[in-house]
Amino acid sequence: MALRHTWAVALFGVDGVVVEIEADVRSGGLPSVQLLGLPDAALQESKNRMRSAIQNCKEEWPQSCVVLALSPAAMPKNGTSYDLALAMAVLAGAEQVPSNRLLGTVLFGELALDGRIRAVPGLLPGLIAARRAGMERAIVPVEGLAEARLVGGIEVLGASHLREVIAWAREQSDLDDEPPWQSTPETEDVPELADVLGQPEARWALEVAAAGGHHLLMVGPPGTGKTMLARRLSGLLPELGRQAALEVTAIRSLAGQLAEQAPMISSPPFVAPHHSISVSGLVGGGVGMAKPGALSSAHHGVLLLDEACEFGPKRLEALRTALEDGEVRLCRRDGTLRYPARFQLVLATNPCPCAPARDIDCQCPSQARRRYLGKLSGPLLDRVDLRVRMRPITAMSLSAGGDPESTEVVRERVARARSEAAERWAEHGWNTNAEVPGPVLRKEYALPNKATALLDRGLETGAVTARGADRCLRVAWTLSDLDGSVRPDADHVAAALEFRDRRSV
Repeated sequence: MALRHTWAVALFGVDGVVVEIEADVRSGGLPSVQLLGLPDAALQESKNRMRSAIQNCKEEWPQSCVVLALSPAAMPKNGTSYDLALAMAVLAGAEQVPSNRLLGTVLFGELALDGRIRAVPGLLPGLIAARRAGMERAIVPVEGLAEARLVGGIEVLGASHLREVIAWAREQSDLDDEPPWQSTPETEDVPELADVLGQPEARWALEVAAAGGHHLLMVGPPGTGKTMLARRLSGLLPELGRQAALEVTAIRSLAGQLAEQAPMISSPPFVAPHHSISVSGLVGGGVGMAKPGALSSAHHGVLLLDEACEFGPKRLEALRTALEDGEVRLCRRDGTLRYPARFQLVLATNPCPCAPARDIDCQCPSQARRRYLGKLSGPLLDRVDLRVRMRPITAMSLSAGGDPESTEVVRERVARARSEAAERWAEHGWNTNAEVPGPVLRKEYALPNKATALLDRGLETGAVTARGADRCLRVAWTLSDLDGSVRPDADHVAAALEFRDRRSV
């Protein structure tokens, strides 16, 4: 009987901390199992799971006092991903398996009573934390091997049963290091922009939003294509880079939403929650350690709030901090978590409760219209770069302008504009115009007074706020990139200011 060590990972949002598990198997005392280190209820139950798993693997459970300590001891431990590490610590402490191979190895997996190793959520961020802590290798459930191989710099081995890990520790066999299937990239059907007829202003606003990463508000009667346009925004965005793809995949891994055969998410996510969603479901929350919400699920993608005025003020106002900071900070009983939430917001709403096809047919009193659109507060709208009013669909608008442009054609223009912006801001680490801080646009990349005269006039009259002026400058740079200009001129600034026209709401 001896003191032995294994390692696991505790997750706090997308961040992880390596947990050292000490197993002290004493030769004397009454048979018992003590689990120390602030385990939650699911982790407390691991004592029974690993006992049954070890016995069903034809191994002997030590008939003595077993003390298992999880360090850092003051940090809460949640979930069932510690099962495999705890079981191997007990076997090593009982000197039934040698401990030399366990040094520098982090173990993930929930144990079934017969010894099978089940998949656990959060494998990707857990492995990133283990690599950062200097761990040499990791043993993961074989179902998560394809996901685990996305993390470089650490040896990854897969196991489907506790017997396999015991044999590996005894150097009797090796574990798999290749997934049992060929990993294939995930492909999604991209909605076609040409399916949307009419709405030239809204289509142009959608292209500008895609090119610069700007937020968008569409107001109009039902049936005019607001939702159709919004759902086509993600198809105009370029594929995610390696780092962005890992961030998005890590969030989906925490939620247990990754496909086994295609774990890497390379396309910008599209999230469209129903208006009945709770604040916790939108922002994140839960008992103990808060879970990510819809805002984080849309990280590096698009968040559509269809029928935005039906969400209610509490849900809508919860967006404001995330829109500015690009992250969500959740304070709960067990600590404060930070989830990334840098997304493009698309709001779509009717102009009033009755929502007729034409404004002249509206039966709502003016007070009802103000109350309805008043749910979109001034501070929230000030953070929306582009506002567009949808046209009623008529026979004339359907036939005007010839065939509508396809997604592929518009996406090429968006890609060229994004390439120009990425090259310009590369030394600062920004990829889109929407990420550029206002002081940089006003000082290092200041436009001549002739170009900003109309914007200055808007500030003087109170038609635009200081934040709104910064956002106008960002949109002006995007319009310049789409035109192929070196820098924005007065026309670009005027067009950007027109996108913030209050009469659009």
